[in-house]
Amino acid sequence: MTHLGMDVGGTKVALRALAPSGEHTETVFRWPEERSVDADLAALAAHTRTLVPAGAVEAVGVAMPATLDAEGRVVAWPGRPFWRGVDLRAELTGLLPGARVDCADDGDLGALAEADAAGCRDLVYLGVGTGVGGGIVLDGRLVPGLGRGSCEVGHIVVDRSGERCACGRRGCVQAVASGPATLRRAAGLRDTPVEFTELRDAFVAGEEWATAAVDESCAALAAAAVSLTELVHPRRVVVGGGFAAGIPGYVARVAAHTSALARPGAPAPEIHAARLGGLSSLTGALLLARTAEP
Repeated sequence: MTHLGMDVGGTKVALRALAPSGEHTETVFRWPEERSVDADLAALAAHTRTLVPAGAVEAVGVAMPATLDAEGRVVAWPGRPFWRGVDLRAELTGLLPGARVDCADDGDLGALAEADAAGCRDLVYLGVGTGVGGGIVLDGRLVPGLGRGSCEVGHIVVDRSGERCACGRRGCVQAVASGPATLRRAAGLRDTPVEFTELRDAFVAGEEWATAAVDESCAALAAAAVSLTELVHPRRVVVGGGFAAGIPGYVARVAAHTSALARPGAPAPEIHAARLGGLSSLTGALLLARTAEP
């Protein structure tokens, strides 16, 4: 029987299936322009059925940026607020009859996958994309653990007077360092809308507006990384996610800001690029499908 991993993001969804033969198949799609639950679920169903036939899936692991209750119902998702109340586990069970469905935070699963890839049992992961996710693995286990809520790294407050986050607070690291937040800052500095590729190319070229926009995001991530290190003392701190992976030199910039925050007797942690790039959460979702207890 096939195992299926789903990385459900704010703008796109990635699916990866692992057949009994060991062969992987994968697809990625963007959410429809029509912002509605019906349109989203129809797209998810269509792409899932194209990848795997109904009845062939043993277990599904789902990486979600939304807050879910213990039954798999969406409690809050600032990026797609119209999903509130959707019983995701029931929808997927109906789509894939007979399959076990396990859902977890995308940042938590990214951390689990990165720890597995690095062979490291104590790790902090920061994932930068449409939002900022992350997770903590201690002694090989997710903290706080499945069923006990997610590790909301993106909602660590790094600037009490900063921009308002989608969650309602001001100054969350997500409000400062997410991909959209960085692009908005770049647009303000350049006084014109900025696409990701423009920001990337301008940053590599050393243009001041792009450097300043990215630098502020990296400084916020460094503050979060140092704060988490003070609490849990991981052996490894990893920065990944699609946005971070797409900008050459991004992780090095986070590392430089992190080094500047060292204090006597407490050296700053080394910052590593995610081994799985922008695929950490998807890999973690498939890992969850393969290892979660029935």
